[in-house]
Amino acid sequence: MGARLFGWGTESGALTAAEANALLDRVRPWLAITAPVEEPTLGEIELAPPRLAAAGALTPWMRSDPLARATHTYGQAYRDLVRRLERHFAPAPDLVARPPDEGGIVATLEWADAHDAVVIAFGGGTSVVGGIEAPCDDPRPVISLDLEAVSGVVEVDTLSLAARCRAGTRGPDLEAALAPRGLTLRHFPQSFEFSTVGGWLATHAAGHYATGPTRIDDAVESLRAVTPRGILETGRHPSWGAGPDPRAWLLGSEGALGIFSEAWLRVVARPTFHARVVARFPDVGAGVAAARDVAQSGLRPANARLLDPLEAVVSGAGDGGSALLLLGCESADHPVDGEMARLRELAADHGASFDDGDRRPDARWRDAFVRAPYARDVLVRAGLLVETFETVTTWDQLNALRHAAIGTAEDAVAASGSSGGRVSWRLTHLYPDGAALYVTVLAPARPHDRVGQVDEVRTALLTTLAAVGAPVTHHHAVGRVHQPALAASGPALATALLAGAKSVLDPRGLLSPGVLLASSRPGPGRPDDLG
Repeated sequence: MGARLFGWGTESGALTAAEANALLDRVRPWLAITAPVEEPTLGEIELAPPRLAAAGALTPWMRSDPLARATHTYGQAYRDLVRRLERHFAPAPDLVARPPDEGGIVATLEWADAHDAVVIAFGGGTSVVGGIEAPCDDPRPVISLDLEAVSGVVEVDTLSLAARCRAGTRGPDLEAALAPRGLTLRHFPQSFEFSTVGGWLATHAAGHYATGPTRIDDAVESLRAVTPRGILETGRHPSWGAGPDPRAWLLGSEGALGIFSEAWLRVVARPTFHARVVARFPDVGAGVAAARDVAQSGLRPANARLLDPLEAVVSGAGDGGSALLLLGCESADHPVDGEMARLRELAADHGASFDDGDRRPDARWRDAFVRAPYARDVLVRAGLLVETFETVTTWDQLNALRHAAIGTAEDAVAASGSSGGRVSWRLTHLYPDGAALYVTVLAPARPHDRVGQVDEVRTALLTTLAAVGAPVTHHHAVGRVHQPALAASGPALATALLAGAKSVLDPRGLLSPGVLLASSRPGPGRPDDLG
């Protein structure tokens, strides 16, 4: 994502001074903000001397300079931004490796093993759950393995509609390679501009598409990964019925079992037919019911996102008096007017009114959504807690979970010492049997303990999720942040299976210790390694 010491994306993409001031003016009437904290400069950052020095053939693509180490210290969570602003870079890796190819990945793991060092895979640096951060309880030196150079679309099978992509390939580069052939991967997470194929595979990444295939898992035809025990490659198959699918062993493993080097991914024709509409509901419950009918209709619209009134007004899409259901259809094969007409009927059955024509609140919401990380940077510098939490549940539990999660977040913010905090929500992905709930917390930060404050709010929310059996995440991965909650609430036997896979593929705990599993050095059958 470039050599930024603070903030999302690129300097050119950040909010201008005028845009930042306008954002603060909108927020100031209902949230207390402070004078913006200056972003850190490289000269202000103190790093411990690296505990390793590159040698031999790896030297040309190993770096230990302060800029490389500082920009590979954290991801993009609120707690990461706060620690950057506080000039706290203690978890900085000792070395940053940028191997040129898969052979370089192999060589890096062998070298790290010989020097008893930890290796953490680094794709686009967009993790919001501590997935690329060095463990604080492991004394070994740390190598951040940046896959930037292991990139590119190697070949495209236009007959089978699949593309062979290297792990370091970023979203825009992948789409640029497919566009001349009229194809697309159809995978657009919010981090699309900066995240990578390997990062998507490692985190079960979900894209913008709200129904139907949305997770990167749905696009995987085959995988190739480097493990401390050798290369693990699966064959190209449309489906798998010969025992447990080996692709599932690696998908979502977050760098703890292996480092992805490439994958064959299913692609589709680029859509040429589009239709969009926004349905307004004065009653949130009616919006939820309409969303459920849409999910169970079999139509599988590309967009079907429900915003609560506060979420709608903050994004500029609504007036704060209505919940909005953003609906969109697309196809590369046929006009979608008939599908959209039926979606409108489903929404109208629950009392919806519609926005058509030039008003386009859905476009305003999309623009705000894409630039939200840049806006968050401004708000964090101005002394606000800005964090999101997400989970998924079935329709019969959704309303109860929604009320419990909102209430828990509001109570936790108040208990942390902040007054005037706001909590909004939306449904980001719809399934026939349930939906993903996404909660946003915006509140004055607690001076001098902002990381502790957000951890308190997170702990309260995760406790509420565990009480009703909801997962700790829907699409932000586990990392280090969610690992304790996963260990406490997940099935013990499933954790044991994961620990067993770790002991086979990474017996010395070389890869991302503390991610998914608490132990840094797993051993076969040892109960203390089960997290």
